[in-house]
Amino acid sequence: MPLVTTERMLMDAKKGGYAVGAFNSDNMEILQAVIEAAVKLRSPVILQANPVIIEYAGLDYFYAMARIAAKAADVPVAIHLDHGDSFDLAMKALRMGYTSVMFDGSHRDLDENIRITKSIVDACKPLSIPVEAEIGKVGGKEDKIDAGMGEYTDVDEAVKFVKETGVSSLAVAIGTAHGVYKGVPKLNLELLSKLQQAIQVPLVLHGASGLSDDALTECIKRGICKVNFATELRMAYTEGIKETFSKKPDIFDTKEYGRYAREKVKLKVMERIRICGSEGKA
Repeated sequence: MPLVTTERMLMDAKKGGYAVGAFNSDNMEILQAVIEAAVKLRSPVILQANPVIIEYAGLDYFYAMARIAAKAADVPVAIHLDHGDSFDLAMKALRMGYTSVMFDGSHRDLDENIRITKSIVDACKPLSIPVEAEIGKVGGKEDKIDAGMGEYTDVDEAVKFVKETGVSSLAVAIGTAHGVYKGVPKLNLELLSKLQQAIQVPLVLHGASGLSDDALTECIKRGICKVNFATELRMAYTEGIKETFSKKPDIFDTKEYGRYAREKVKLKVMERIRICGSEGKA
């Protein structure tokens, strides 16, 4: 089916009390696995690429793969720029045909974050393309994105930010981290509840890979409408390749271990879709 934007997708999730999974897809096999899982479980889904994936494969390559996959799927699919780091990159994604963009200005001061985010919102508005932004700072490191220790989102600043920028969704920092957790994350669920009460746009959770099922369920219950997954997909893919080589050390056909790795990712994505509660919501 044709590509959709994330705006209606996330507003439906907000009203329905579930979340939509957004999956960073590093290569063709992971992207295929995400689509296969979403179709099997009848779930809307978001395919996303951050600047490092784009540097590796190209903005156009990722878009072409995602568009072809979405066309063959009979569930809603959006293509999202994750952690866009500049106005120029957001505009390139917009012109390319991405149906959702994020600008991450969380490492900038509040006024500059507001200024750049609003300029992107204003540029996207004529094409009805939604914009996600981040306030507070989700810590940790993923790819070349190093957010350090992180900072909790301030409720008053978040209210000001949404009002002055007009963003469609907001990524908030409540104690999650990008990449692999070194310990058990301590989530500030009380803060999340306050943010849900104060802000009308859908809330986004970054750094979800490695959170327990109970933690994810509680975050969604308290207002999270979009959940980002990246690290655990890579781990599943790599595990699949390692298992293949342990059984067949002389294998050289990339398609053979690619199929097995793809299946491992598909099972992981299905698991996360179920936890998000979006199964059957397509």
